[in-house]
Amino acid sequence: MQATSSHARPFVSLVGAGPGDPDLLTVKALRLIQSADVVVYDRLVSEEIMALVNPQAELLFVGKKLNHHCVPQEQINKILVDKALQNKHVVRLKGGDPFIFGRGGEELATLVDHHIAFEVVPGITAASGCSAYAGIPLTHRDHAQSVQFITGHLKQQGQDIDWPSLAHTNHTLVFYMGLKQAPVIRQNLICHGLAIDTPCAIIERGTTAKQRVLTGKLSELEQLAAQAISPSLIIVGTVTRLHQQLNWFNK
Repeated sequence: MQATSSHARPFVSLVGAGPGDPDLLTVKALRLIQSADVVVYDRLVSEEIMALVNPQAELLFVGKKLNHHCVPQEQINKILVDKALQNKHVVRLKGGDPFIFGRGGEELATLVDHHIAFEVVPGITAASGCSAYAGIPLTHRDHAQSVQFITGHLKQQGQDIDWPSLAHTNHTLVFYMGLKQAPVIRQNLICHGLAIDTPCAIIERGTTAKQRVLTGKLSELEQLAAQAISPSLIIVGTVTRLHQQLNWFNK
């Protein structure tokens, strides 16, 4: 759905903020956060990006982290509806891309149920941004011909991940929100065929000035995860060997 120029009707912009570096915002995302009446934002939206938001906008923090949901998803949905029905231009600002483990589709479904117009502005997802800043290409002719993004919430509604489909040597795996599940990830990938010395990496606070990259073997994943803090990405695959050669950020 397209917005009117004045937003004189209920309207929500679902905007991806990218992985943290404000320079990775799209031009449209920057324009919207600088003109919004209300910004509903997540924990993963960096302070540098929030500093660019319209200073007159109403800011509503609805961040979540593991085992602690500051605002339940149903309440977030209600906030978006209530604010939009006040004929305010609402920006729902999410870290990364709203359609990749961001629950953006659920929020839009609620807007549709209430006949509220919306638009979607994609953001650079953490896998692309953080791996690029760490010098780890997700695909490479000599290493990986495919890449898969997996949520660290490994089981939803009783359905387990299809581990055999992940355990391929010419494949890159990117686990979002996976630090606490590192032992399970290590055990299942090894049990289903990946070698214990398969290279892996954890990118902590990627694309920001505090970025840190930990590298090792799949057998060491649990120990690496114990050293990292959230937000972090886990990458498994031989592409992670290229980190030392191709790393350019924070040098």
